[in-house]
Amino acid sequence: MECGKLGLTVTLTIFTVALLATCRPALAQQETILHSFNPKGGDGINPSACLILDAAGDLYGTTVSGGTYGRGTAFELIPKAGGGWTEKVLHSFIPNGKDAVNPSAGLIFDSAGNLYGTAEGGGTYGHGAVFELIPRPRGGWAEKVLYSFFDSGIDGAVPAAGLILDSAGNLFGTTAFDTAFELTPTASGQWKETILHEFGIGTDGAEPYGGLVFDAAGNLYGTTFLGGAHNAGTVFELTPAPGGGWTETVLYSFSLNAFSGGAYPMAGLVRDAAGNLYGTTNNNSTVFELTLTAGGNWTETVLHSFSSNGIDGYAPMAGVIFDTAGNLYGTTTSGGLYLYGTVFELTPAAGGIWTETLLHDFGNGTDGSDPRAGLIFDAAGNLYGTTYNGGAYNGGTVFQIKP
Repeated sequence: MECGKLGLTVTLTIFTVALLATCRPALAQQETILHSFNPKGGDGINPSACLILDAAGDLYGTTVSGGTYGRGTAFELIPKAGGGWTEKVLHSFIPNGKDAVNPSAGLIFDSAGNLYGTAEGGGTYGHGAVFELIPRPRGGWAEKVLYSFFDSGIDGAVPAAGLILDSAGNLFGTTAFDTAFELTPTASGQWKETILHEFGIGTDGAEPYGGLVFDAAGNLYGTTFLGGAHNAGTVFELTPAPGGGWTETVLYSFSLNAFSGGAYPMAGLVRDAAGNLYGTTNNNSTVFELTLTAGGNWTETVLHSFSSNGIDGYAPMAGVIFDTAGNLYGTTTSGGLYLYGTVFELTPAAGGIWTETLLHDFGNGTDGSDPRAGLIFDAAGNLYGTTYNGGAYNGGTVFQIKP
């Protein structure tokens, strides 16, 4: 694949926004544990992925471990009429040399109600797989492995991020080693893989742990954990070429400089209506914005730098989401009052300053801890997420936060 786009230069100037304070809400947010994962009885444990909601308000997700065979599950949480939630394991992944195992990313729906996901291990060659869960007419779900990565030097391996769908039903994703790919359904019922870009050449990015996001023109955007001009990660764009194939452009290279905009992004990006990109960095922990200037350059602005001071959150592994008012929400894996992670909100104010509010501190008693996944909203404005550890059985949790 051709690397770079002619005529585009990257502005490395960083405009850091200093926050006046880290705030806590005057009225505490109400956190509720909806489910504590139990290593006994075939339940999954250690969820590390975002959840999704269906039209009925049911939640769907994955666990890295646990289940009948100890290699992870796909699950559904169903709200009860009188309160509370019921968990249903849709599939326990099987270490049989064919099935996917250890899914660390979340699920997506297609228009027919089928679920799609990735798993870091398993498949025919043991290097990870893409799978589909199909609802049976009389109940239950059938699982089908759509593609097994074979890590031959031309294929990828270890898909750590989730998938996205285009309007034609094609699937797009990344593998941590070391590709962006597309899966296209064929008339025979099989899926054909196309490598859109192979990372790691020269000053290109490397190890894309995060997923991809489309813009309205069909371009793809994502991050890499390593690589770039300073080997501290990148933000990249993939543009479909008129004659076929895709062109990659490194929009921004992160640096380990103490005054830089963070380093080692592990999550994907979110776009606003103006086309600006937002994400997080795990090292020199930040929430950042990338803005395209009139000259075709991308400028980074640090919206918040996490302080690791035992009060603020620290080390976000997941990305951020917007609400309808333009506020950003996310999680950190550590920090907070109990040092087991937080849920935070960033609110824009006059003069380009963003104020952080900590909505919840994890780790008090049987609460969850170590939230590695991002958040989702329901129609009522409630937030939902998962924690990798903690809960009643220390196998992780699904939680809800009500304003």
